[in-house]
Amino acid sequence: MFVKPFRIALVCLTLAATAQAQVQDTISNKTPLFVGKDLLLLGAFTAGTALVAPLDLRVANRLQDSATQASRWLNRGATGFRLLGDPGSFVTGTVIYLIGRADGSRRAEALGLHSVESILIADVLGGVIKYTAGRQRPSVDVRTPNNFQLWRGFKGDQWRSFPSGHTITAFAFASTLTRESQFWWPHATWYVGTVFYGGASLVGLSRIYNNQHWASDVMAGATIGTLVGIKVVKYTHSHPGNHLDQTLIKGKRSGIQANPVLFSIQF
Repeated sequence: MFVKPFRIALVCLTLAATAQAQVQDTISNKTPLFVGKDLLLLGAFTAGTALVAPLDLRVANRLQDSATQASRWLNRGATGFRLLGDPGSFVTGTVIYLIGRADGSRRAEALGLHSVESILIADVLGGVIKYTAGRQRPSVDVRTPNNFQLWRGFKGDQWRSFPSGHTITAFAFASTLTRESQFWWPHATWYVGTVFYGGASLVGLSRIYNNQHWASDVMAGATIGTLVGIKVVKYTHSHPGNHLDQTLIKGKRSGIQANPVLFSIQF
């Protein structure tokens, strides 16, 4: 019954993991923020969104089935994951930063600050697309998944379906934490990525279940959140003297430093 929706989640998780597994560039101040491989990753995510789009109506109808919607377990789960995505991701990132600040832990400060940066940047980018694309939410009419109209997003929230904001936030948080973990806990990265990307995928599914987004909205949100998270981590680590880090990260450096030659960063 839920095969198709879970395939959507698997696509999100697989493409996000691919972003972490690309050929890597050594961290240095000379490492460019954007490289040719960015186009490959963007192309992979765009192709994923295009492949998911034809399933929009089928997935929406399946999850809006009366029996599916009557499930108390699914209703509670969808609500929980929606809140986990937003505001949960932003709140968690802020708390991590504040704990690091209080404890003098530079790692925790960086982890929290960079995740919040990723979320804010990704949300602004997603918001611009939402207002511009003007896609109708499935809650307005679940029979018309291709109802776009330029600039219509300014008319009301019901026309801001594409992309999914909750999914953007969840994947920005997941990609930042997963990428940062490669510097400090490289042996745990696979577990961190599985947990956080898996959770972000479930956030996206919850938005489809709640009839607020189409499957392709979720895929596009995963694209934006993941790419922005990767770029924020790349920039902050290849430009350690950037203004925000210099101003807001005051904790002591750990005795065990991330080796820029051993731990490398893609894109």
